[in-house]
Amino acid sequence: MKLFTRARMAALISGLGLSISVHAQQEIRIGVIYPLTGPSASVGGELRSALELAADIINNGAAGISDLPFSAGKGLPNLKGAKIKLVFADHQANPQTGASEAERLITQEKVVAIVGAYNSAVTATASQIAERAGIPFLNPESSSASLTQRSFKWFFRTTPHDDLFVHNAFDFLRELEAKKGIKPGNIATLNENGLWGTETTKLQARLAPDFKYNLVKQIVYPAKSTQLTSEVQSLKAANPNLVLQSSYTPDAILSMKTYKELGFSPDMILANNAGFTDTEFIKTLGKDAEYVITREVWALDLAKTNPLIKSVNDLFNTRYKINFTGNSSRTFTGMMVLADAINRAGSTEPEAIRKALVATDIQGKNLIMPWKGVKFDASGQNTLGQGILVQIVDGKYNTVWPFSMASREVIWPMPKWDQRK
Repeated sequence: MKLFTRARMAALISGLGLSISVHAQQEIRIGVIYPLTGPSASVGGELRSALELAADIINNGAAGISDLPFSAGKGLPNLKGAKIKLVFADHQANPQTGASEAERLITQEKVVAIVGAYNSAVTATASQIAERAGIPFLNPESSSASLTQRSFKWFFRTTPHDDLFVHNAFDFLRELEAKKGIKPGNIATLNENGLWGTETTKLQARLAPDFKYNLVKQIVYPAKSTQLTSEVQSLKAANPNLVLQSSYTPDAILSMKTYKELGFSPDMILANNAGFTDTEFIKTLGKDAEYVITREVWALDLAKTNPLIKSVNDLFNTRYKINFTGNSSRTFTGMMVLADAINRAGSTEPEAIRKALVATDIQGKNLIMPWKGVKFDASGQNTLGQGILVQIVDGKYNTVWPFSMASREVIWPMPKWDQRK
């Protein structure tokens, strides 16, 4: 079957006033594309676990969690209890592989929608395939702002994007100075050279002057680097007080080890999520991960104002022996949003699912995220998401911003390497 055949067939059926119904079927096949092997396998494994938990709750229930959609566990009620079937694909953090896997899921596995793909560069290529095929693509985690600037009809993103996140970082620095009397000083950036890191670098360069901060150095390094010595030496020579950093898991861990090895001790590292919130970051670095601040979208300590966070995290922890992260919690949420749309569509016909996604309006009380809800604009971007900042203290992520939501005070500056216990 050629890639476009299914979309054309769907359009023809729709034009005849018919629909593809699952009233007689018990399984709804959803494709998921994540890095299950390769350098990002650790985070990919957690995202897979989050998806499996979401599907299990939809299909089999979650007793006692009434605010969570589908917690009754009877499948999708508007589809006579049809169950979710996840069909996994491994993109290995490779954009070309992601594109070919998207095509395979659509043409061979006959999925009705796709969820993915964490790495922004892979999301860009895989969603392009889905767009051409007329298949809904739900993106829970990728934050490159350009992903919702392509005038795509079939692409929907639940997470906030980097334009908001980079603004958050500078808003935090401004409030830190105004309310805490802490001046960030000179700033340098260290970002991976993929789509995510490159766009972040440009945003930081544009916004720093607007916020009247002195950006003394910007360094972009090859993603999947095996050594960062020269980059860290360049950072050290620039002598910044603050480093803004965007790195996936292996690079985030490698950079911290190199900072310590070369004695580079800025006042603070303010990270842009990804590797800095992967479970492996603290697990691998131990005390050397302490005091880093990173942007986030989720934190366990926010359960004090949203009990649903703890209830669902307890299910995740019981099953997988780890807590949600900002990555896995967004993936879980993305699957629940897609299931909600398919249920409201009452059909597995792609256009019906797309229209249901366009009409999505989920309240914050029904999410495990600290968001106002999920509602998509004309570009497919959720307009109700928001970011937070967390700091690693005593091996845990603690919300430190917005200050009104903080569970503890910011520790600034970070102790020098030789001053840590």
